[in-house]
Amino acid sequence: MNDTTPPNRCRIVLIAPSGVSADRVRSALAGGDVASLILPQYDLDEAAFQAWVEPIAATAQALGVAVVIAGDTRIAGRVKADGLHVETGKAGLLEAIDDFQARMMVGCGGAKTRDDALELGEAQPDYIFFGRFGYDTKPEAHSRNLSLGQWWAEMVEIPCIVLAGSELASVEAVAATGCEFVALSAAVFAEGVDPAQAVARANALLDETAPRFED
Repeated sequence: MNDTTPPNRCRIVLIAPSGVSADRVRSALAGGDVASLILPQYDLDEAAFQAWVEPIAATAQALGVAVVIAGDTRIAGRVKADGLHVETGKAGLLEAIDDFQARMMVGCGGAKTRDDALELGEAQPDYIFFGRFGYDTKPEAHSRNLSLGQWWAEMVEIPCIVLAGSELASVEAVAATGCEFVALSAAVFAEGVDPAQAVARANALLDETAPRFED
């Protein structure tokens, strides 16, 4: 849940895994500061995606957490999402910005190289995401995502999100890149994990180790 004054360091973005319940999301958001929640469509059709997203989006927004839809733009409108996540290349990003940025944030992912990232950055998205949904399967963050995040944070003003690993301790390496946001999914929502405790611990680690941003 968002505090009145967000911490002056890297903040958490949660990525909901496929099929996670609204109750587990609510538990995670009760654990401490979370900037936003990304809800990917995965392989769901339109009706199934909307049925899954609606209660989760309502839960998150009631707690002051921004909801970002990665998938069907019509669903983003129906649930009154705060943002749209696009991974369809520069042309698709430009189209989404033209159509939606006036009323919601539009971010992007899919960059695997610096050139990819710079090309997407030319479209002026609200953020860029380094990582792939569902690929936080190893304890540590992927070295390529860390490298891209550090380079981007040093060179470009557009905020970036870097995907952490499946262990909470990986948030330290992500925060050290200077990125604005660390994305967590498996580390919070994996079977046997208490989501509230995981978010609380992740925030504690960031409080202890993350560099502070200049005012």
